[in-house]
Amino acid sequence: MGQIHTKKNRRDPRRRKEENRAAECGPKPSHMSVQVWCLSFRQPYAGLVLDGVKTLESRWRPLLAPLDNQTLAVHIAQRDWEGEEWRAVLCGPLGMNEAQIQALLESGERFGRGVVAGLVDVGGTKPCPSNLHGEEQRHLECSAVLTGLQEKHLTNLSNPRWLKEPLRTRGGRDLWTVEIPVELLP
Repeated sequence: MGQIHTKKNRRDPRRRKEENRAAECGPKPSHMSVQVWCLSFRQPYAGLVLDGVKTLESRWRPLLAPLDNQTLAVHIAQRDWEGEEWRAVLCGPLGMNEAQIQALLESGERFGRGVVAGLVDVGGTKPCPSNLHGEEQRHLECSAVLTGLQEKHLTNLSNPRWLKEPLRTRGGRDLWTVEIPVELLP
C-alpha cells in the first residue's frame, strides 16, 4: 500500500535537507577522533619515551615549551638515532645489562616504524645550565638517556602510554597535528 500524502505527514524538503546535513556532519561513534600535537622521535628514543625510561626531552630550541600541560603524540621515525650515547647511559649510570637493553629495544619496535605509537604528557621546559656538573648532570643525563645536554632546552615528559594499535602516518618536521581515532586510545 502506498502512503497517503496529506499536509500532516508530508515533510518539508528544506527541513529534510537540514536533518541530512546534520547527520552527515555530526560525529559518528566509529569515526570520532582527537587532534593532538605530534613529534617524531628516532629509535631507540621513541620506545624509551613510551616505555617510561626517557622522561626528559632535549632540543636545541624550546620546541615543546608551548605544549606545557598538554598531551603529545609520539611518532616513530623511519631512521635510527645516529650515535650510541643512549647505550652508554643505559649500561652505565642506569645499570642495565644487555638482556634488559634488548628487551627495551624490542618493546620499542612493537608497532614498527612510520607510525604514531603512543602519547605522553608534556611538562615544563627550561634551559640546561652550561656549567652542569656532578650529580645534577648525572641525573639529567639519565632522565634524557643522552649526554652533552649543556645549553639545550629540557622538557619533562610523563605518563607515557602506548596506543592500542599503531596509526600509520608520515612523519613531519618539528611539531604537527594528527587525528587519532578514539578507539586507538589507551
